[in-house]
Parts: sequence; C-alpha cells; structure tokens
Amino acid sequence: MSFEVLDPTYGDATAEFALAERLPSLEGAVVGVVSNGKQGTVRFFDALEHELVTTYGVAQVVREVKSNYSAPADPDIMDRAKEWNALVSGIGD
Repeated sequence: MSFEVLDPTYGDATAEFALAERLPSLEGAVVGVVSNGKQGTVRFFDALEHELVTTYGVAQVVREVKSNYSAPADPDIMDRAKEWNALVSGIGD
C-alpha cells in the first residue's frame, strides 16, 4: 500500500519573511482588519473596532473582506495594506 503526501503551502516559492517592528502605541494609527467574510466575523470585528478606537485611540479602522474565504487576501487588499500601520486578520464560522 502506498499513499501520496500533499504539501498544503501556497505558491511555488516562499518569500523571505520578517516581522514588522512593534508600534510604540496604537494612538493615531490606521488599523486594517481583513476578514474572510464568514458570518461570525461581523459582530466580533464591530466590537474590536469599537475597542481599538475608544480604548487605544486608533484614528481609523479600515475593514476589508477577502473575495474567497479560503484563499490569501486579494492583491488589491495587500496593496492598500501598505498604507496601514497595523493589520488584524481574522476568520469566523
């Protein structure tokens, strides 16, 4: 008996990855929230947005929904993310 092992990674080659520097504060920051678009995300991200603005002084929360819940974020979302100071990515079922 034989079996095939599948590699679940996305794409042919992996890009170099480095963590971003930690922000000293969220006050005045623009935070992007990228959702997979499933039903369970809306109320959670509503609460998160409220907390970010009222408790941490975030200037703006930009919310985006991926076009396909199981795929990486769309290129246009990734381009807009370059303008944000921080990003939260979440799923909901």
